[in-house]
Order: sequence, then C-alpha cells, then structure tokens
Amino acid sequence: MALKKDRIQNFKTCLLELKQKITQTLSQTQQEVKKQEESTGYSQHQADQGTDDFDRTINLELTQAEMQILRQIDRALEKVEQGTYGICDITQEEIPIKRLEAIPYASMTVESQDRFEKGLL
Repeated sequence: MALKKDRIQNFKTCLLELKQKITQTLSQTQQEVKKQEESTGYSQHQADQGTDDFDRTINLELTQAEMQILRQIDRALEKVEQGTYGICDITQEEIPIKRLEAIPYASMTVESQDRFEKGLL
C-alpha cells in the first residue's frame, strides 16, 4: 500500500527538521574544532595536548557520520520530490512504514540494506 500524500508530507517535515538539527550541530562542531586549533599554545602540557587531539578526532569522526546522514536525508527529500519516497532504491519494493518511522531517511528495505552493507550488491 503506497503512502498517502499527507503521510509523505509528515515525513518531509520530519526530514527537514532533522536536516536543520544536523546542520546546526555540524556548524557548532566546526566552531569547536576551530576554537581548539586556535587555543593551542606553547604553555600547554603534553597531556592536555593529547586530550585536545583526541577530542578533535572524536569530533571529526562524529562530523563524518553526521555528513553521511545528511546525504541520506537529502536523498530522501529528493525521493519525496520525485514521488518515490518509501520505495526501496534496490528492489523497488515498499519500505515498511515502521522502518520509515524509525529511520525516515531510509532508502532501502532492511534486507536490501543488509545485503548492501555486506557488499553483496
């Protein structure tokens, strides 16, 4: 059963809100990393420098994960505009509503996602 227009609009609103939150978080993270880079000085202890480097690495890894989610959100919004939201990119089957409620930016069914992650597709 295909998604109704009002349901798709609800998902679109959710996706746009999620995109705004992630974009805001990314901006804050970038500012924090810049501050950390600017605050390095000659009087800083080696252990403090190590902690700062570790924090910067964690922030950058989180940023990469958020960027990946942002790309998936953009793809989902693209699918909304194309009229294919809720349809698996691989099998063209409907993505279960429970999956979309949990992960509104899902572009594949669980089975297709699993095969994709295992490198079988």
